[in-house]
Amino acid sequence: MNSVVQEVTDRIIARSQQSRAAYLSALQDAKAKGVHRSALSCGNLAHGFASCQPVEKESLRQFTKANIGIVTAFNDMLSAHQPYETYPELLKQACAEVGSVAQVAAGVPAMCDGVTQGQTGMELSLLSREVIAMATAVGLSHNMFDGALLLGICDKIVPGLLIGALSFGHLPMLFVPAGPMKSGIPNKEKARIRQLFAQGKIGREELLKAESASYHSAGTCTFYGTANSNQLLLEVMGLQLPGSSFVNPDDPLREALNKMAAKQVCRLTALGTQYTPIGEVVNEKSIVNGIVALLATGGSTNLTMHVVAAARAAGIIVNWDDFSDLSDAVPLLARVYPNGHADINHFHAAGGMALLIKELLDGGLLHEDVQTVAGNGLRRYTQEPKLLDGELQWVDGPNHSLDTEVLTHFATPFQANGGLKLMKGNLGRAVIKVSAVKEDNRFVESPAVVIDDQNKLDALFKDGQLDRDCVVVVKGQGPKANGMPELHKLTPYLGTLQDKGFKVALVTDGRMSGASGKVPAAIHLTPEASCGGLIGKIQDGDLIRVDALTGELSLLVDEQELNERVTQPLDLSSNSVGMGRELFSALRSNFSSPETGARSTNSIDEQLV
Repeated sequence: MNSVVQEVTDRIIARSQQSRAAYLSALQDAKAKGVHRSALSCGNLAHGFASCQPVEKESLRQFTKANIGIVTAFNDMLSAHQPYETYPELLKQACAEVGSVAQVAAGVPAMCDGVTQGQTGMELSLLSREVIAMATAVGLSHNMFDGALLLGICDKIVPGLLIGALSFGHLPMLFVPAGPMKSGIPNKEKARIRQLFAQGKIGREELLKAESASYHSAGTCTFYGTANSNQLLLEVMGLQLPGSSFVNPDDPLREALNKMAAKQVCRLTALGTQYTPIGEVVNEKSIVNGIVALLATGGSTNLTMHVVAAARAAGIIVNWDDFSDLSDAVPLLARVYPNGHADINHFHAAGGMALLIKELLDGGLLHEDVQTVAGNGLRRYTQEPKLLDGELQWVDGPNHSLDTEVLTHFATPFQANGGLKLMKGNLGRAVIKVSAVKEDNRFVESPAVVIDDQNKLDALFKDGQLDRDCVVVVKGQGPKANGMPELHKLTPYLGTLQDKGFKVALVTDGRMSGASGKVPAAIHLTPEASCGGLIGKIQDGDLIRVDALTGELSLLVDEQELNERVTQPLDLSSNSVGMGRELFSALRSNFSSPETGARSTNSIDEQLV
C-alpha cells in the first residue's frame, strides 16, 4: 500500500473514531429490529401494499420475501435522468424473477445545472442536495423495505441520495446508472464556439446549433464534469455493479445490468445469505478509494464538498488536507475534457473503469480489502460486463490502454500528481483544479478586478477593461450568501483573455465544478465574504498572488491597511426572494463551510456524538 494513502486513511480512522462508532452503533440497533414490516400494524401494512398485485401482497404479508424500495430522480428535464422513466417496471420485474417485490418509495427533485447555469435558479442547486437527502429519507421511512435501488446520476442528486441512504445504513442499497449519451461534436470545438460568442464574433443561432450538437440525446453529458465524476466515485466505492457506469442508455448491455442490479440487491438483504448494508460498504477505506480515483482522473471540484458531506453522514470526518496530501501522491492517469479533448465514451472505450481500477490497485493506491455490492474485495471491479450469447457475464478487463492519450498506465502517468491542490494564505483556504491548467499558467500575481455578480463581467469584457493581467475576484457567492451557484458564465471570457496572452486567474467563494478548465481558479474560498472572510475587503487594483505550484493564495496588501479597511456589507436583497429562494432561507443560513461539506449544520453527524 502506498505510504501516503495508508497514512491518510489511518488519520481519517483516528479522527472519526467517536462519530463512526456512534454511527455503526445506530446501524446495529436498526439491524437488530429485523424486517421492519413485521412491526407495522395491520392498518399500516394494508396501506403499504394496497396497490400491489395479489401475489405481491401475499409475499409481503409473510415477511419472508424481500421488498425493495426504488428511489428515483426521474424527470424529462435532465437528459441523464430521462431514461429512468421506464426503469421502475423493469426493476420490479427483475425483483419478481427472484421471488421478491419492489415498490417506488420516493421521487426526488433533480435540477439540471446545465439549464440553470447563470440563471437565478442555480442558487437552489447546492441547496437541493439537502432536499434530495431528506426526500430519500421520507421515502424510506415507511419501514416497508429490506433494501433499496437508488436512481440518480447528476451533480447534487447522487450526493443527496447517498446522504439520505446512509441515514438508513442498515439496508443494502445499489445505485443504478443510466449511462452517457453518445458522443456529439468534440468538446474542444464546443469550447471554441463559446469563446467566439463571448467575443461577439458569432451570433446566438450559431451558438445554439453547436450546443445542440453537443447535448443531443438522452443520457449523461459526455464531458468529465460532476455527473460522470459521481459515477466513477460510486463504482470505485463499490456502490454500483462493476463496469456499469458508462454503458450508453440504448445499449442492450444497459438493460441487462439494470436487471442484475435489482436481483443483486435482493441477495444482499438480511433475508438472504450475503447481507451487505450500505453503511458498512461506505467506510474510511472506501471513501479514500473514491478520493484517489477522482484525483487520478482530474474529477469534479464539487466532490471536495460532496464527499466530505456524504462521509460525515456515515460518521467519517474528511477534510481538504486529506484531499491535498492524496493528490500529491496520486498520479494523473486520465485525460477527459476539460482535462483533455476526449469525452467519457472515449475513456470507456480505452479501457474505462476496469483498467483504471487495475492500475490503481497494482500501484498500491486503492484499498482492495473492502466490501462492495458485488462481494468482498475491489479486485472484482477490474472485470467488465459483456453480453455473451445473450447472457450477462463479467470477464477480465484489458491489461493495456487502447488509447494512451486518454487513459494511461501507472508507470507512465500524464503528471506525477493528481488534478487538485489545496490553496492557503491570508485569504483563507480554497481548492484549485490544475489538471487542465498549463504549468506556465499556474502562477499569477496580478491586480484584482472585484465584482459581486458574475453577470457584471460581461460589460467589463466588452469595454476592454479586462485586456490586461488580472485576477478576477467574485465575492458573495458562498453557501450562506446565495447558496453557492456555479459561475461558468465567467469561463469563456477568462479563457479568451488567457488566449490573448494575459496572465489571468479567478478567486471566488463560489463554485466552478467539474467543468473547471484551463484558467487557474481558486474556488470554494473559506471563510466566505458573508462570514467575514478577507475576500470581502479586496479592492480593485489590490495585488493578489495565485500560486498553484506552491499552493499559496495571498492578498499582497499591508496588514495595517487591511485592518483599517471597513468591509462593506454584501447586498443580498436580490438573492433572497423569487424563483422559490424564499423557501430555502433556513437551509441557506445554516450551511456550514465548503470544507466541512457545505451541509446543513443540523446534519446527522452533528447528532451522533
